[in-house]
Amino acid sequence: MIGVVIPAHNEEKYIGQCLLSVMAAARHRSFDAKPPMVLVVLDNCDDGTEEIALAHGASILKASFNNVGKARAAGAESLLTLGVKWLAFTDADTRVPEDWLARQLDFNADAVCGIVEVDSWHRYGDRVRDHYMGLYQFSEGHRHVHGANLGVSAQAYRRAGGFQPLASHEDVQLVTDLESTGARIAWTASNPVVTSARDDFKCREGFGEYLSNLAISLCVTQDVVTTNGHIDSPILEP
Repeated sequence: MIGVVIPAHNEEKYIGQCLLSVMAAARHRSFDAKPPMVLVVLDNCDDGTEEIALAHGASILKASFNNVGKARAAGAESLLTLGVKWLAFTDADTRVPEDWLARQLDFNADAVCGIVEVDSWHRYGDRVRDHYMGLYQFSEGHRHVHGANLGVSAQAYRRAGGFQPLASHEDVQLVTDLESTGARIAWTASNPVVTSARDDFKCREGFGEYLSNLAISLCVTQDVVTTNGHIDSPILEP
Protein backbone atom coordinates (compact mmCIF):
# COMPACT_ATOMS: atom_id res chain seq x y z
CA MET A 1 0.00 0.00 0.00
CA ILE A 2 1.07 3.55 -0.78
CA GLY A 3 -0.05 6.68 1.01
CA VAL A 4 0.17 10.32 -0.06
CA VAL A 5 0.17 13.09 2.55
CA ILE A 6 -0.74 16.67 1.61
CA PRO A 7 -0.70 19.24 4.45
CA ALA A 8 -2.99 22.19 3.86
CA HIS A 9 -3.84 25.41 5.65
CA ASN A 10 -6.57 27.35 3.81
CA GLU A 11 -5.50 26.20 0.36
CA GLU A 12 -8.80 26.40 -1.53
CA LYS A 13 -7.07 28.42 -4.27
CA TYR A 14 -4.59 25.66 -5.11
CA ILE A 15 -5.70 22.30 -3.68
CA GLY A 16 -8.02 21.39 -6.55
CA GLN A 17 -5.27 21.34 -9.19
CA CYS A 18 -2.98 19.54 -6.79
CA LEU A 19 -5.50 16.77 -6.17
CA LEU A 20 -6.33 16.40 -9.85
CA SER A 21 -2.67 15.60 -10.48
CA VAL A 22 -2.23 13.38 -7.42
CA MET A 23 -5.35 11.37 -8.20
CA ALA A 24 -4.10 10.88 -11.75
CA ALA A 25 -0.81 9.58 -10.34
CA ALA A 26 -2.75 7.26 -8.05
CA ARG A 27 -4.58 5.84 -11.08
CA HIS A 28 -1.34 4.79 -12.76
CA ARG A 29 -1.55 1.29 -14.22
CA SER A 30 1.03 0.09 -11.68
CA PHE A 31 -1.59 0.40 -8.98
CA ASP A 32 -4.57 -1.31 -10.57
CA ALA A 33 -4.71 -3.91 -7.79
CA LYS A 34 -4.46 -1.47 -4.87
CA PRO A 35 -4.71 2.30 -5.56
CA PRO A 36 -2.71 4.60 -3.28
CA MET A 37 -4.49 6.38 -0.43
CA VAL A 38 -4.51 10.18 -0.59
CA LEU A 39 -4.80 12.08 2.69
CA VAL A 40 -5.16 15.85 3.06
CA VAL A 41 -4.26 17.08 6.53
CA LEU A 42 -6.49 20.09 7.15
CA ASP A 43 -4.39 22.15 9.51
CA ASN A 44 -6.66 24.78 11.01
CA CYS A 45 -8.60 25.34 7.78
CA ASP A 46 -11.64 27.61 7.78
CA ASP A 47 -12.10 28.02 4.02
CA GLY A 48 -13.28 25.60 1.34
CA THR A 49 -10.25 23.30 1.38
CA GLU A 50 -12.15 20.46 3.06
CA GLU A 51 -15.01 20.50 0.57
CA ILE A 52 -12.61 20.52 -2.38
CA ALA A 53 -10.56 17.66 -0.95
CA LEU A 54 -13.64 15.51 -0.41
CA ALA A 55 -15.01 16.34 -3.85
CA HIS A 56 -11.79 14.99 -5.39
CA GLY A 57 -12.03 11.73 -3.45
CA ALA A 58 -9.29 12.40 -0.90
CA SER A 59 -9.48 11.36 2.73
CA ILE A 60 -9.11 14.14 5.28
CA LEU A 61 -7.59 14.52 8.71
CA LYS A 62 -8.51 17.61 10.72
CA ALA A 63 -5.93 19.22 13.00
CA SER A 64 -5.15 22.52 14.66
CA PHE A 65 -1.36 22.61 14.68
CA ASN A 66 -0.46 25.64 12.58
CA ASN A 67 2.75 23.69 12.14
CA VAL A 68 3.72 21.89 8.95
CA GLY A 69 6.03 19.41 10.68
CA LYS A 70 3.23 18.28 12.98
CA ALA A 71 0.78 18.15 10.06
CA ARG A 72 3.05 15.96 7.95
CA ALA A 73 3.79 13.72 10.93
CA ALA A 74 0.11 13.32 11.81
CA GLY A 75 -0.75 12.43 8.23
CA ALA A 76 2.08 9.93 8.02
CA GLU A 77 1.12 8.26 11.30
CA SER A 78 -2.51 8.00 10.24
CA LEU A 79 -1.52 6.19 7.04
CA LEU A 80 1.08 4.00 8.75
CA THR A 81 -1.56 2.68 11.15
CA LEU A 82 -3.49 1.54 8.06
CA GLY A 83 -0.50 -0.46 6.90
CA VAL A 84 1.01 1.63 4.11
CA LYS A 85 4.53 0.63 3.14
CA TRP A 86 5.51 3.77 1.22
CA LEU A 87 4.79 7.40 2.10
CA ALA A 88 4.82 10.15 -0.53
CA PHE A 89 4.60 13.83 0.34
CA THR A 90 3.68 16.87 -1.69
CA ASP A 91 2.20 20.31 -1.08
CA ALA A 92 -1.22 21.77 -1.76
CA ASP A 93 0.13 24.26 -4.33
CA THR A 94 2.03 21.63 -6.30
CA ARG A 95 1.17 19.49 -9.32
CA VAL A 96 2.77 16.08 -9.78
CA PRO A 97 3.29 14.07 -13.01
CA GLU A 98 1.14 11.04 -13.76
CA ASP A 99 3.99 8.62 -13.08
CA TRP A 100 5.18 10.42 -9.93
CA LEU A 101 4.33 7.64 -7.48
CA ALA A 102 5.29 4.80 -9.79
CA ARG A 103 8.69 6.41 -10.45
CA GLN A 104 9.38 6.79 -6.72
CA LEU A 105 9.00 3.04 -6.26
CA ASP A 106 11.12 2.30 -9.34
CA PHE A 107 14.22 3.66 -7.59
CA ASN A 108 14.10 0.80 -5.07
CA ALA A 109 15.52 3.16 -2.43
CA ASP A 110 14.66 3.92 1.18
CA ALA A 111 13.80 7.50 0.22
CA VAL A 112 13.51 9.61 -2.92
CA CYS A 113 14.28 13.34 -2.99
CA GLY A 114 13.00 15.01 -6.15
CA ILE A 115 13.31 18.51 -7.53
CA VAL A 116 10.70 21.20 -8.15
CA GLU A 117 10.02 23.36 -11.17
CA VAL A 118 8.44 26.80 -10.74
CA ASP A 119 5.09 27.21 -12.47
CA SER A 120 5.55 30.83 -13.56
CA TRP A 121 8.15 33.55 -13.15
CA HIS A 122 5.87 36.43 -14.14
CA ARG A 123 5.92 37.91 -10.63
CA TYR A 124 9.70 37.92 -10.35
CA GLY A 125 10.93 38.43 -13.89
CA ASP A 126 13.88 37.18 -15.89
CA ARG A 127 16.68 38.29 -13.55
CA VAL A 128 15.35 36.32 -10.59
CA ARG A 129 14.59 33.32 -12.79
CA ASP A 130 18.07 33.30 -14.29
CA HIS A 131 19.73 33.70 -10.89
CA TYR A 132 17.61 30.90 -9.43
CA MET A 133 18.42 28.63 -12.36
CA GLY A 134 22.11 29.31 -11.85
CA LEU A 135 21.92 28.22 -8.21
CA TYR A 136 19.64 25.19 -8.62
CA GLN A 137 20.94 21.74 -9.52
CA PHE A 138 18.79 20.16 -12.23
CA SER A 139 20.82 16.96 -12.19
CA GLU A 140 20.99 13.50 -10.71
CA GLY A 141 22.73 13.52 -7.36
CA HIS A 142 21.50 17.02 -6.52
CA ARG A 143 21.21 17.96 -2.85
CA HIS A 144 17.84 19.71 -2.74
CA VAL A 145 15.10 18.70 -0.31
CA HIS A 146 11.48 19.65 -0.91
CA GLY A 147 8.47 18.46 1.04
CA ALA A 148 6.62 18.95 -2.24
CA ASN A 149 8.53 16.04 -3.81
CA LEU A 150 9.54 13.47 -1.25
CA GLY A 151 9.00 9.75 -0.78
CA VAL A 152 10.14 7.37 1.95
CA SER A 153 9.52 3.77 2.91
CA ALA A 154 7.55 3.19 6.08
CA GLN A 155 10.43 1.24 7.58
CA ALA A 156 13.01 3.95 6.91
CA TYR A 157 10.62 6.66 8.11
CA ARG A 158 10.10 4.94 11.44
CA ARG A 159 13.81 4.22 11.82
CA ALA A 160 14.57 7.92 11.37
CA GLY A 161 11.95 8.97 13.92
CA GLY A 162 9.57 10.59 11.44
CA PHE A 163 8.95 14.28 10.95
CA GLN A 164 9.95 16.51 13.82
CA PRO A 165 7.42 19.13 15.04
CA LEU A 166 9.13 21.97 13.21
CA ALA A 167 7.42 25.00 11.72
CA SER A 168 9.88 24.93 8.79
CA HIS A 169 12.69 22.74 7.42
CA GLU A 170 10.92 19.65 8.74
CA ASP A 171 11.65 17.88 5.47
CA VAL A 172 15.34 18.78 5.56
CA GLN A 173 15.53 17.47 9.13
CA LEU A 174 13.86 14.21 8.15
CA VAL A 175 16.35 13.64 5.33
CA THR A 176 19.22 14.45 7.69
CA ASP A 177 17.84 11.89 10.14
CA LEU A 178 17.42 9.37 7.33
CA GLU A 179 21.04 9.83 6.33
CA SER A 180 22.16 9.30 9.93
CA THR A 181 20.48 5.89 9.90
CA GLY A 182 22.25 4.87 6.70
CA ALA A 183 19.16 5.07 4.51
CA ARG A 184 19.63 4.68 0.76
CA ILE A 185 18.45 7.96 -0.75
CA ALA A 186 17.85 8.57 -4.44
CA TRP A 187 18.55 12.21 -5.33
CA THR A 188 16.83 12.49 -8.69
CA ALA A 189 16.01 15.25 -11.16
CA SER A 190 14.09 12.87 -13.40
CA ASN A 191 10.79 13.02 -11.50
CA PRO A 192 10.08 16.74 -10.98
CA VAL A 193 6.92 18.37 -9.70
CA VAL A 194 5.62 21.86 -10.50
CA THR A 195 5.14 24.23 -7.60
CA SER A 196 3.81 27.75 -7.26
CA ALA A 197 5.88 30.93 -7.05
CA ARG A 198 3.06 32.35 -4.96
CA ASP A 199 3.46 35.42 -2.80
CA ASP A 200 0.83 34.29 -0.27
CA PHE A 201 3.09 31.57 1.11
CA LYS A 202 2.08 29.97 4.40
CA CYS A 203 5.29 28.92 6.17
CA ARG A 204 8.18 31.15 7.13
CA GLU A 205 11.56 30.12 5.72
CA GLY A 206 9.90 27.97 3.07
CA PHE A 207 10.29 27.91 -0.70
CA GLY A 208 8.05 30.92 -1.27
CA GLU A 209 10.05 33.05 1.12
CA TYR A 210 13.26 31.77 -0.44
CA LEU A 211 12.16 33.15 -3.82
CA SER A 212 11.09 36.42 -2.20
CA ASN A 213 14.46 36.84 -0.51
CA LEU A 214 16.22 35.98 -3.74
CA ALA A 215 14.34 38.79 -5.47
CA ILE A 216 15.16 41.21 -2.67
CA SER A 217 18.85 40.33 -2.89
CA LEU A 218 18.77 41.30 -6.56
CA CYS A 219 16.84 44.51 -5.84
CA VAL A 220 14.20 43.42 -8.32
CA THR A 221 11.14 44.34 -6.26
CA GLN A 222 10.38 46.41 -3.21
CA ASP A 223 7.17 44.80 -2.03
CA VAL A 224 7.85 41.08 -2.32
CA VAL A 225 7.89 40.29 1.41
CA THR A 226 4.68 39.22 3.12
CA THR A 227 3.96 38.06 6.64
CA ASN A 228 2.94 34.57 5.55
CA GLY A 229 4.88 31.49 4.55
CA HIS A 230 4.77 28.40 2.32
CA ILE A 231 4.74 24.70 3.27
CA ASP A 232 7.80 23.68 1.35
CA SER A 233 11.48 23.71 2.09
CA PRO A 234 14.32 25.81 0.72
CA ILE A 235 17.37 24.35 -0.91
CA LEU A 236 19.49 22.04 1.23
CA GLU A 237 23.07 23.10 0.60
CA PRO A 238 25.57 20.35 -0.26
